[in-house]
Amino acid sequence: MTARHVLVVDDELGIRELLSDVLQDEGYHVHLAENAAEARLWRQQERPDLVLLDIWMPDCDGISLLKEWANGGLLTMPVVMMSGHGTIDTAVEATRIGAFDFLEKPVALQKLLKTVSAALKNTDQVPRVGISLMNLGRSAVITELRERLELAAAVKSPILLIAPKGSGAEHCARFLHRQNTPWLELAQTEKLVTSPLELLEHLRDGVLFIPEVATLNKAEQKGLLLLINKVDKFGVRVICATARALPELASSGKFDESLLHALSGVNLRMPGLDERREDIPDLAKVMAALMVESGEARYREFDVAALNALRNANWPGNLEQLDSVVHNLMLTSLGEKITLVDVMRVLGQYAALEPPPVVSKASQSLDFDRPLREVRDSFERLYFEHHIAKAGGNMSRVAEAVELERTHLYRKLKQLGMKTR
Repeated sequence: MTARHVLVVDDELGIRELLSDVLQDEGYHVHLAENAAEARLWRQQERPDLVLLDIWMPDCDGISLLKEWANGGLLTMPVVMMSGHGTIDTAVEATRIGAFDFLEKPVALQKLLKTVSAALKNTDQVPRVGISLMNLGRSAVITELRERLELAAAVKSPILLIAPKGSGAEHCARFLHRQNTPWLELAQTEKLVTSPLELLEHLRDGVLFIPEVATLNKAEQKGLLLLINKVDKFGVRVICATARALPELASSGKFDESLLHALSGVNLRMPGLDERREDIPDLAKVMAALMVESGEARYREFDVAALNALRNANWPGNLEQLDSVVHNLMLTSLGEKITLVDVMRVLGQYAALEPPPVVSKASQSLDFDRPLREVRDSFERLYFEHHIAKAGGNMSRVAEAVELERTHLYRKLKQLGMKTR
């Protein structure tokens, strides 16, 4: 059997050497770190089978390092905390973050070996962490979203997540899913029509997640409404996400108004990356760490300029696009570090796929030798044509974009001889 790897993190040389001698005598491979910085660097490059982590260290306390690993997707091994000044509150906090157990110093050797053995038996059950709401960022908008979701977890009402495409609505839904209960991201939406009660029975006390509720047809919308009216009996939580304006779809007859009312009890909005750019560097590092963790790529650091370039780039595809760029960078960069040149190379490849901007024929023929009023009218027609096309003909959005009341907007369009549907 392959020997297990144990990382011992403690600022006291005597304790490190004692634990190393004892564990090596038991057949374990032992790596030593005298502070959090060494432990952090080693963990970025390797995944130990177990970590013995001191709480009180001069550069960074063990609880903060444990939390950093949890938020960064690196808490994928059992961690046993150690302290000579432990309190019940500290032990509870460590356990809440994800520590396996807590040892008081001086560590009794039999207790140590028993705890190490139990933790290593548990190592295969430790989940491999992916992107989740817990490591999705530390910005104010994400922190508030987590707090609102914690409040929403106390109620059983259906939840509607309003989220731009690719922004990670599923992570919010997963945050509300209790362990060891059923989970279903509904792909076969026709089951809402053919077997809604079977869905509820299958998901008893679990979560039904619909990633884009606006794509349901009329019959499926009716089926979802029927299902929602019966969830209490089965203890199922229904969570729907959308990137569309459901009230406008309902007003145009494309979305069931009764279903909209049923989903409107708890509405939460997932922000896009453009609203929380400060999270992008940490997100990129988490995504890279997960690739290393899975063996998909070797460890690489991002230099500061590379992270700043990612932070300042445009991300219309949100998390999905950022993840794609990070994968590209990790797999195709040649140096030991990912640099600004690497980032610009990959972002430039994406830009090359975008269609060139369309230049209006009318704008090319704008005659600046005509009287001001006529040229102004021509410009205003182009201006409103642009915003109407951009909003897909939705006049409420046009009015909002051009900052005119709808009555004034319609009057202006009529003056310009522009017809609206």
